[in-house]
Amino acid sequence: MSDKQILLAEDDELLASLLTYRLKKAGYEVISVFDGQEVKNQLAQKIPDIIVSDIMMPYFSGIELIEYVRNELRSGVPIIIISSAGNEENVLSAFELGANDFIAKPVSPSELLVRVNRELLKV
Repeated sequence: MSDKQILLAEDDELLASLLTYRLKKAGYEVISVFDGQEVKNQLAQKIPDIIVSDIMMPYFSGIELIEYVRNELRSGVPIIIISSAGNEENVLSAFELGANDFIAKPVSPSELLVRVNRELLKV
């Protein structure tokens, strides 16, 4: 079992539960939140080992999340962005602001697991 903690920010509750299930099955501790305000609340308590976030969320977008983590929290925690809004502008913005990876929806839980494992091996 892993002692690594993943903060999953996804406003689609069905997708969030599917991804949470797959990541927990792989041994990760998963904190699942559904909007940007909950993300900020969680980050105020503890920085996880990795963040997986949708770009389009209520209150605080994935792009704003990257800016917040990199500039205000000054954290190098790996951030994987997932989004159906996989247009080039969003992808480039995410990477320019410090995202480590980007996955276009529909997200395969197995692909997400491989990418999470890869990012955590770098830490």
